Amino acid sequence: MPAVRPAPAPQPSPSIARISRIALGDVLHRSARRFGARTALIDGAHRMTYSELDAASNRFAHHLLGLGLASGERVGVLCNNSIQMVVAMLGIQKAGMVWVPINTALAVDAIGYILAHAEIRHIVIDTALHAKPALRDLLQDQGVAPMLCVLDGDAPPEGIPTVAEAIATGAATLPDVDIDSTQLALIMYTSGTTGRQKGVMHSHASVHSVLLSNMVEWGSSPERCDVWSSVLPLFHCGQHTVLMSALAVGGALVIFRGFDPGAVLEAIERHRITVVVGLPMMYGALLAHPQRAARDLSSLRLCVYAMAPMSRTLLLRLLDEFCPNFALVSGQTEMYPGATIFEVHEQRQRFGSYWGVGTLVNEVAVMGDGGELLGANQVGEIVFRGPNVMLGYYKDPEATANAQRFGWHHSGDLGKLDDDGQLIFLDRLKDMVKSGGENVPSLKVEEVLLRHPAVLNAAVVGLPHDHWGEAITAFVTRRPDAAAELTAADLAAHCREHLGGFEVPKEIVFLPALPMTSTGKIQKFELRQAHQEHYRRG
Repeated sequence: MPAVRPAPAPQPSPSIARISRIALGDVLHRSARRFGARTALIDGAHRMTYSELDAASNRFAHHLLGLGLASGERVGVLCNNSIQMVVAMLGIQKAGMVWVPINTALAVDAIGYILAHAEIRHIVIDTALHAKPALRDLLQDQGVAPMLCVLDGDAPPEGIPTVAEAIATGAATLPDVDIDSTQLALIMYTSGTTGRQKGVMHSHASVHSVLLSNMVEWGSSPERCDVWSSVLPLFHCGQHTVLMSALAVGGALVIFRGFDPGAVLEAIERHRITVVVGLPMMYGALLAHPQRAARDLSSLRLCVYAMAPMSRTLLLRLLDEFCPNFALVSGQTEMYPGATIFEVHEQRQRFGSYWGVGTLVNEVAVMGDGGELLGANQVGEIVFRGPNVMLGYYKDPEATANAQRFGWHHSGDLGKLDDDGQLIFLDRLKDMVKSGGENVPSLKVEEVLLRHPAVLNAAVVGLPHDHWGEAITAFVTRRPDAAAELTAADLAAHCREHLGGFEVPKEIVFLPALPMTSTGKIQKFELRQAHQEHYRRG
């Protein structure tokens, strides 16, 4: 009898990809059908319902398609938080294009690098930023066509298109664009240890996978109608994931241009904000603000903090005096947040550098140098698996392969698991300083310091700071022939010429010599240990 061959697997119909797709623009499209009349965004005196946000972003998508931009085209966004920024971002993704957010605090040459590296031809930019001659000249030199976000008080120049004009007319229906779930949705540039930014690529599915996980972890639901803060910049993954998670579940988002503790306290009372997401330094400022006691903060049910643990003293005061529930959520641009959560019920039980456990869609482990997974209380690199891992680094297959070796995503952070499986962060392999919510590679700052002709050597570390979390601190040795001339003010001015404002050292400390190994490598851990209390003395 001839062998029976198995029947070929059924092939999906050509339309199945469209029917079953996961696309970030569909998050809003579907929420608008369910929550249409609800408020989605609050920006000062401006409000936008789900139906209005859906229609505006659809019109923006049609506008981009009408310009002849193709699927997969990279569109830059150089904007601070606003409703118009959100409309543009969602419109880009509904059109099947790639959103490339750019940190507005970067130096001009760093912005130019991103524009060139991502091959951006069109950019949405705040009117106030476009008014800066250096940025305007950069766009012209690189052939990038601007479209302006015009906010209250702006006076845009004539002849340059605006977001408001793009969404004033046109079809309000979802564009008929084929989008594959694994298609590139965004390239978010993050600081790398080489001093040049890396473009982190995420698909629609990788970002989407974490949204509902966030809602479960944070206890949100359509019935709760949570009102969320948007204090952190939307060009970072942390606030972007909050925005998209809130939109997925029918919540409202109160948009702030920046962090002003008095304005945040007033908004909590006025808009009955239920969930705040911020940095430890922000919570410290809110707690200490003279208006706090007079404000009605009873609507708060959860405060999420990110980037770093809080001191025991501050955390306990916040739990007793500000909000009854706090949780630490961590992640990184490469591993879309949240990737770990130090849960609400743990906040009064454990203190220190706890990152907690993997979220519902993530597996977290600690790995040795040879790829072996380590047991409790063994120190190694923190690694992840999960659907929210990046596709890779844009145009950098070598760095991608290095980050994904042994079948895990490598965070570049050192840690260990305690006896209960709780993750404890210990240090960074990458010498990255996390200051005021921004990631700053120490090597980038060191390279700028070493360009000064009077600097012999330099080492940059992050030191504990009550406001910044970590303060960028430079330790410098002068060249012998410049000992009398070079001052900290000189070097700070030099840094401001070549770095973004958030990258400039908070202090520059001159030393007669830097601690070195026998092979001439600077021992940064000795500098950190010796100067741990530098900003807390007196």
